[in-house]
Amino acid sequence: MAFESLTDKLQSVFRSLRSKGTLTEDDVKTAMKEVKMALLEADVNFKVVKQFVNSVTEKAVGAGVLSGLNPGQMVIKIVNDEMISLMGSESAELKFAPGKSVTVIMMAGLNGAGKTTTCGKLSVMLQKKGKKILLAALDVYRPAAIKQLEVNGEKTNTPVFTMGDNHSPVDIAKAAYEHAQKNQYNVVILDTAGRQQIDEELMQELYEIKQAVPVTDTLLVVDSTTGQAAVDVASGFEEKVGVDGVILTKLDGDTRGGAALSIKAVTGKPILFAATGEKPTDFEQFYPDRMASRILGMGDMLSLIEKAVENIDEEDSRSMTDKFRKGSFDFNDYLDSMKQVNKMGGMASIISMMGLGGKGMPEIDEVALKRNEAIIYSMTKEERENPKLLNPRRKHRIAKGAGVDIMYVNRLTKQFEQASKLMKQMRGSMKKGGFGGLGGFGGMGGLGNLMKGLKF
Repeated sequence: MAFESLTDKLQSVFRSLRSKGTLTEDDVKTAMKEVKMALLEADVNFKVVKQFVNSVTEKAVGAGVLSGLNPGQMVIKIVNDEMISLMGSESAELKFAPGKSVTVIMMAGLNGAGKTTTCGKLSVMLQKKGKKILLAALDVYRPAAIKQLEVNGEKTNTPVFTMGDNHSPVDIAKAAYEHAQKNQYNVVILDTAGRQQIDEELMQELYEIKQAVPVTDTLLVVDSTTGQAAVDVASGFEEKVGVDGVILTKLDGDTRGGAALSIKAVTGKPILFAATGEKPTDFEQFYPDRMASRILGMGDMLSLIEKAVENIDEEDSRSMTDKFRKGSFDFNDYLDSMKQVNKMGGMASIISMMGLGGKGMPEIDEVALKRNEAIIYSMTKEERENPKLLNPRRKHRIAKGAGVDIMYVNRLTKQFEQASKLMKQMRGSMKKGGFGGLGGFGGMGGLGNLMKGLKF
């Protein structure tokens, strides 16, 4: 999970600060040393770390903070505010050409950064905003690059303009732009060639494309797992070609997060979007305040709500709620709920956005979740609807059908029984009026108990 290591270390520092009724200047400086080490281990630029720590320390030991009613919380707030400022304070937006003019977005980056895949993801996001998108294949060097873009176009229902690999990228860009004008496309996304490293030939080609067509946005796609190297790449492209914004890819696989925390401060260019998975929909606008909240382990409820609205069918959600209230949750509902969870990025992602990670919460075993699905799919319709039918003979048949040991079937049915009992208890609390403010769940601890009951 992105920033996992950094989040754990920062939360440890914060627990120490909150545990003290009063703070001294030495307490703050000791805490900031630990924060400094955590940021450096996350591969954040050294100069950025130094400036960040100095700024937090200066504000934390300022008048009124250490002598306040809750100095630990006040210091944490300062850290949060400074982290937001580090990443750009406010979310940056794409620029669009005025009137009915075609907006041209040029995607640039090194090989392996995920540029071609990102073209498809960006097209999905813009289509949801009512834009008519055209992808243009300008990478005439990398084998199968054009085919890869065409495949992405099919997945995202986006037309792809190509002239093969026998024309220059500049000529293809001009032809794609003219085609877009004639066919009323709103946006053309140019998938340009990458290199293994920054070189003059690549930069010259990008420069010539920008001279040939009216590029509205030049977006640099960088691999966040490369850490500080991603910042160096961004600096190089900005110096040679000019960049309007950055897209971070593979953010779901980067446990350090140094690129996200360094790029804006070093290059002055905002991060516009972040790719958080392999699916076309695993792509989101970058909000500095929300990202800071995730990094500090405080959750990101706004993004979670947006994902829920976008991915969960309202009628299905209402039906699930009704079943929950009646206490009639069965294995079919379990499958439906897991499908909805997967649409939102998986259980680990949801828990992270809710700010429920860390101590006291169960580990997310994705393998076990897949195994549970296989077991349920091996049940008959009647068995899914009525788990009480699952006698030893049926369980052995289900285990054989799912290709698992019988103990996993027994474990799932036992866990399901425990979770059902817990849900009935929660249902009773709601009837007594204890649901307000999650009171009937015992707050977040109660939600943790539910998750433990289901063995997520």
